Amino acid sequence: MIPNITKGERMAGLLVYLAGPGRANEHTDPHLVAGSAPIMAWHSDDQLNRDAALAIARELDQAKDVLGTEVRGGHVWHCSLSLRAEEGDLTDEKWAEIAHEFMDEMGFTEASGKAPVSWVAVRHGHSTAGNDHIHIAASMVREDGTKWSGHLDFKRAQDAARGLEKKHGLEQLSPVYAMRGLRPGEREAAQRRGAQEPERRSLARKVRACAAAAQDEAEFVRRVRRTGALVRPRYAAGRDDVVVGYSVAERPPKGVRPVWFGGGHLAKDLTLPRLRGAWPDSPEQAGAAIAEWGAAARGRRPVSVGRESREPDPQMWEQYSDEVARLREALRSVSLEDHGTWAQVARETAGAFAAWSTATEPVPGPLAAAADELSKTAQLRRYPVRPLRTVGPSARGASQVLMAAAMGGTGTAAQAIMLRQLLNVAKAVHDMHKASSDLRRARQISDVVRNQLSHVAVALPTIPASTQTADSEAAEAVRASAAGQTSGRSTASVLPPQYEQARAHADSRGGTTRPDIER
Repeated sequence: MIPNITKGERMAGLLVYLAGPGRANEHTDPHLVAGSAPIMAWHSDDQLNRDAALAIARELDQAKDVLGTEVRGGHVWHCSLSLRAEEGDLTDEKWAEIAHEFMDEMGFTEASGKAPVSWVAVRHGHSTAGNDHIHIAASMVREDGTKWSGHLDFKRAQDAARGLEKKHGLEQLSPVYAMRGLRPGEREAAQRRGAQEPERRSLARKVRACAAAAQDEAEFVRRVRRTGALVRPRYAAGRDDVVVGYSVAERPPKGVRPVWFGGGHLAKDLTLPRLRGAWPDSPEQAGAAIAEWGAAARGRRPVSVGRESREPDPQMWEQYSDEVARLREALRSVSLEDHGTWAQVARETAGAFAAWSTATEPVPGPLAAAADELSKTAQLRRYPVRPLRTVGPSARGASQVLMAAAMGGTGTAAQAIMLRQLLNVAKAVHDMHKASSDLRRARQISDVVRNQLSHVAVALPTIPASTQTADSEAAEAVRASAAGQTSGRSTASVLPPQYEQARAHADSRGGTTRPDIER
């Protein structure tokens, strides 16, 4: 269950919108499912039209208006609670129960030991993405004129949602990983432009690919510019020689202003400080980066030319394929609880798929889907304070050669071998989620491999027998799956033996379809 909080000043505007047709006429049968007892006594059976919405808004605003309490930033607290479309629908009665318990947890009701606030929960059908959901509208002024505290309300809402998922048997979202979702307005804007996807998603993939392929910050700036995206620095206050952040935008048509996104708005792991953690730091490299940032800000040519302009030779393909294979082996010793290391591995692997997609997919395809899916594991709710552990080998080199895949042509045996190794790392991430009982994430990775990357596998040449390893490989499995064959061999697990029992327990949980990449 996903909570999404916004705040404002116009209660009437919010209620009229919830009772109206919606931006895409998706609101059907708007009605109250829960709320403060006085409001429900008068309006629970009302058809929620504009007049009823205005009447409810006046009651929600009554304490503020009568007692004259002002709340900085607005007194209207709005939170949507939504399920994934695959979870189906709940009844009004179940949503009412969830809404009451959620408001208790958030401190809006008498359960807090303080005066309650006025609130309602509105249900008006599925979202444009097909999600069952409710909207909660509440005043932040209590009935006695005191203010409800919104301190850490985003975190409290997440914690309350996790508890309600467990109590009501809903799909439990991970308390460890947190991907930034798209807002409805972004999807609608992309549809109006006729775009394949919202700009924020395509930009995140480009930045991820360039960051993984770059060996330093200056090369990162040059690589982003080579993708056709616009990039500009954010300088420290009063300085033009200290870059503390960046923004990117897709290049707009002539006469149209670009829409800029900061790195942190693309993804939690794409802020400049996070990216810098993977690059060496020295006065010479810092100076080169400042020069490239300045050229990008002024729209001038890059100051220098680096590795990004060179086509990798066959030896590099072999070298970096072997390194990804060693990475897969190194993951055997990584603990399930080492979330920072798993996030780092997922970030690098997502970067490799993103680089391949940027080079070879004119529109988002299977490689883009794999990059987007693995990037979810790269984004942690809380990052470790200590530096991330390094497992030795890395998938960053794969990003470098895959970013140049179009130069060397597509459909080569080298790419088939690289895909096989990247699939093995993806399976390691899948197995980690599976052993951690995060079956939703494991299933999502499995679906992308079997339903998306299988198409890439069958389009690539058959890997020569001399390059096969002793155990069966994930690439061979997805190739057989796409051809409708059944493989009698299974891919060896990359998890340490002490976690096999945990994964077997996850497989045996009732009511869950086993996500099996190698099937």
